[in-house]
Amino acid sequence: MLFTDSVFVGIDPTSGRKSFTYACLDKGLNLVSLSDGEMEDVTAFLAGQKSATVAVNAPAGVNRGLVREKIKREMLTPHQIRGAELRMAEYQLREHGIAVSGTPSNVAACPSWIQLGFDLYHKLEKMGFRKYPDSDSAYQILETHPHAGFCVLAGGIPLSKPSLEGRIQRQLLLYDCGIRLRDAMEFFEEITRYKLTKGLWPVNLLYLPEQLDALVAAFTAWCVANKPASALAMGDASEGLIILPVSELKEKY
Repeated sequence: MLFTDSVFVGIDPTSGRKSFTYACLDKGLNLVSLSDGEMEDVTAFLAGQKSATVAVNAPAGVNRGLVREKIKREMLTPHQIRGAELRMAEYQLREHGIAVSGTPSNVAACPSWIQLGFDLYHKLEKMGFRKYPDSDSAYQILETHPHAGFCVLAGGIPLSKPSLEGRIQRQLLLYDCGIRLRDAMEFFEEITRYKLTKGLWPVNLLYLPEQLDALVAAFTAWCVANKPASALAMGDASEGLIILPVSELKEKY
């Protein structure tokens, strides 16, 4: 599908059904595509776009020992030393109470989904995408983190992602950001005594966890392009910056 204006795409490489789940928003925050597929499906979709900002829910690079150097230099506590296998962005998010996993220092030690993300970055760069920020390029790519994104939108740690209440919470947060999604409150309007006794929950009104993760990434891509003051970069560029849809972080989440 070809769009004549800029699009803002979020890609999640941790989907259980296909290798990738991806969401596409237009400038007006309309949802123009929400799908899943393999690498060739994602790249074919992006190849048809006149202009695109893409946010990926995966590390853009391995950890280069910056956190370990910081710990040695500042003689931090044993608890902090145990977290040395982190990139600087991951370390900073943990300092704010946002629990994120660390990225190993070599590609072979990375989980398969991270390696898949590396493959995607490499493929998109070969297609002409440039790392954000690059104001001269119509095609930009950046790294984000879905759990951290929902933390900053909620102002606290969100409910469990796979749970019914966690999905409702995330969908409401995105809806309140102005994304033209199904309103999750309609879920409750569809609940009746009869449906409850029959186990007929209206879950078709809710997005899947991996779709919600792709959507928050797409919203982050939209923020950096349309409201850059509302986007925040964490970490060190040599390891990969994590971009979040917020102007500043709370002290603790």
